[in-house]
Amino acid sequence: MSRRARSLDPELQRTVLLTGVDLAAFLGHRDRLIADLEAQHPDVQFHVRDEVLSLRGPADEVRQAEEVVNEVLEVARRSGAVSGQDVREVTRMVQRGDGPTAAQVLSEPILTVRGNAVRPQTAGQRSYVDAIDRNTIVFGIGPAGTGKTYLAMAKAVQALQRREVAKIILTRPAVEAGERLGYLPGSLEDKIDPYLRPLFDAVGSMMDPDLVPRLLANGTIEVAPLAYMRGRTLNESFVILDEAQNTTPEQMKMFLTRLGYGSKMVVTGDITQVDLPIAASGLRVVNRILRGVEDVHFAELTADDIVRHSLVGRIVDAYSVYEESRQQRKDGAP
Repeated sequence: MSRRARSLDPELQRTVLLTGVDLAAFLGHRDRLIADLEAQHPDVQFHVRDEVLSLRGPADEVRQAEEVVNEVLEVARRSGAVSGQDVREVTRMVQRGDGPTAAQVLSEPILTVRGNAVRPQTAGQRSYVDAIDRNTIVFGIGPAGTGKTYLAMAKAVQALQRREVAKIILTRPAVEAGERLGYLPGSLEDKIDPYLRPLFDAVGSMMDPDLVPRLLANGTIEVAPLAYMRGRTLNESFVILDEAQNTTPEQMKMFLTRLGYGSKMVVTGDITQVDLPIAASGLRVVNRILRGVEDVHFAELTADDIVRHSLVGRIVDAYSVYEESRQQRKDGAP
């Protein structure tokens, strides 16, 4: 819509009562929430005084912004906090106007850690989490920052707390991107630690820091390289394979056939970041082999699901355009 057309729209003013939340926490430092709303609705003026948020601007845009504010407010009431990512995703969902309300999709927490709710922050992430509930094996495929591993870890901790499984097993291939294992100092444990450190960090952010060492010591939580999975049967376990794009097809088959009774597996990876020097990626191959198999689900996350800095999404999109253009030149496309 042109600026001239917008200027001819009848102006509308609406107010929303900001009740049922901690107002200071809801608005954020220096009213950060207002800035996030203004970024998504540049033609609407937002002004907050006491517990009243006023919206003024072109009628259609004010109505849409009012719906966004009410949805964001409901997310805050249910989950305790909102972010700029929530504002962006709620705006996107309101604009699409389909499916359940944004509050229903975004507000249900997986677990609460030190007062902070761990929950999906996009519709794509909610679909991914729901798929983990419904299926025995789920593949979470998508770019960096989409919460693939973080949300899988949250579901694993939730399952352990609910006694649905007896242990959590976290694994990833020890594939180097530049520096060889043999050139690193120390023992084998020292050498593989950098590859497993992201999994340790994720576990620590989900549970009481004093509890994690005990669970690691008694085997309730196990973090190990993928090579250590060979020959085992993993019963009553929630198993997460991270960085799966760096598995070979043989490793992927080996891992999936470790599945035992009462277990669930989540496999995460980004097929655009394969570090294997020669072999085909097991994640690419399994996508063709198992898609359509009952009780196996492939969740495709996109740049819209990135919950890191908003610039990360634009970087991912730019690389996607570049790779597509390069592939077209390679194929001789006009």
